[in-house]
Amino acid sequence: MAHEIETMAWAGETPWHGLGVEVHNDLTPDQMLVKAGLDWTVEKHPTFAVINDEPVVTPSQALVRSSDNKVLTMVSGDWNPVQNHEAFEFFNEFVMEGDMEMHTAGSLKGGQMVWALAKVKDSFEILGGDKVESYLLFSNPHQYGRGIDIRFTPIRVVCNNTLTLSLNASSEHMVKLNHRRKFDADLVKSTLGIASNKLTEYKEMSEFLASKFYKKDSVEKYFMDVFPSLSKKDNSVMSRSAEEAYAVLETQPGAEFGRGSWWQAFNATTFATDHLLGNSSETRLQSAWYGANRQRKLVALEKAVEYAEAA
Repeated sequence: MAHEIETMAWAGETPWHGLGVEVHNDLTPDQMLVKAGLDWTVEKHPTFAVINDEPVVTPSQALVRSSDNKVLTMVSGDWNPVQNHEAFEFFNEFVMEGDMEMHTAGSLKGGQMVWALAKVKDSFEILGGDKVESYLLFSNPHQYGRGIDIRFTPIRVVCNNTLTLSLNASSEHMVKLNHRRKFDADLVKSTLGIASNKLTEYKEMSEFLASKFYKKDSVEKYFMDVFPSLSKKDNSVMSRSAEEAYAVLETQPGAEFGRGSWWQAFNATTFATDHLLGNSSETRLQSAWYGANRQRKLVALEKAVEYAEAA
């Protein structure tokens, strides 16, 4: 199986996926860029088709990486690449002012996806010790059809689960940009409203889930909703993924917080997607941030709130 993670660096505690090279947590964004092996650029080059033994320029251009001349993707003429150093410069003022620290950075899919994750100096606790910290994730794709994605993502410390911050994927907690226009860092910062506390809404939601308790039949139905069976023959039977998530309901790290509550049920789904389901830590990382499991967590939170409201 091809590896999803090409290069990576991380600071602080070992990430839940256990991958990458450890660095100090006081690195500048530029230093993290180098340590993560991302100090390369991309450039568009014309492509040709050979017709009657003559080269003819095509409308598409090759996006080529400077470090090894690898073609990452084919793009159109009006496609504007964002260099890795531009993505990392986004964090400069926040790191220099002490509001954030660089946490992880790396390259996925052979250079087609570059990310930088910074820890925000903000957090909250519920239930006397269950701590959730805030992070800002900048995803910079060098792949046609993929847009720049900048979002806040909370992480539950006790189990290193990556959570979802909002029921609404188009909320102010994230900004998505295509490559049809030049990247404007100031506009993104204004849209995100980085100075405001993005965890307030999530804390209230977490406290609500922790205050509502499930019954055996309702929590079983919840896991079946989040991990539906692919079989149309019998929807009353749990899928294998639902069974795995249900099995860790009482044993997951942090299960002592909010035992029997919808907060516990929701966190069982995030623990299963981040640590149990999938073929490897690398594929789980890719899926948790960009793939099916990111959407699954949105469904898990939405359903948990629905069941809690009905409790």
